[in-house]
Amino acid sequence: MIQIWCNDRLGRKIAVKCLPEDTISDFKKVLALQIGTPAQKIVLKKGYLVFKDHITLQDYEINDGTNLELYYA
Repeated sequence: MIQIWCNDRLGRKIAVKCLPEDTISDFKKVLALQIGTPAQKIVLKKGYLVFKDHITLQDYEINDGTNLELYYA
């Protein structure tokens, strides 16, 4: 299990626990349950890179303690 931090740029930081083998889509579903927003409206970024739903966290080299930027579409 790894813990990833999501900053929504409105002052909230959300900690999400997941597995490195999970896809971005799986991660968004867990995050959506915690924040009460539909997973389809969540956009995850790091810098200018927008994460695609079908790729795993491991492939993006997202490790324990990584901070991601959370946007709403």
